[in-house]
Amino acid sequence: MKLSDLRKVTVKKNLRIRFALSNGLECVLNEHGIAQVPALRAAPAFNLEDELAGAQKFLVEPAAAGGKDKNQPKPRSYTRDEMAALAAGGAGGESPHEEHEE
Repeated sequence: MKLSDLRKVTVKKNLRIRFALSNGLECVLNEHGIAQVPALRAAPAFNLEDELAGAQKFLVEPAAAGGKDKNQPKPRSYTRDEMAALAAGGAGGESPHEEHEE
């Protein structure tokens, strides 16, 4: 699983994916496919692709989180294997986000 795979998922399914970095920071891939490290204040001393390779837990949430829609899926934690399956398109309805694909 590569960062580009997760970027595609966030754009296609209008999601945000969060994962922890080894230095205690968090990376957020937004619904536009842009990877951000909100707490980063200077040039990074790490490679996001390398950090992704070590990530074991992911939080997937709808991009419109905080809206008034009661039918909106809740954020869900994924293991590395589940995230790889989602990125490969093999989630096959396991994800609550699959229902809203157009």
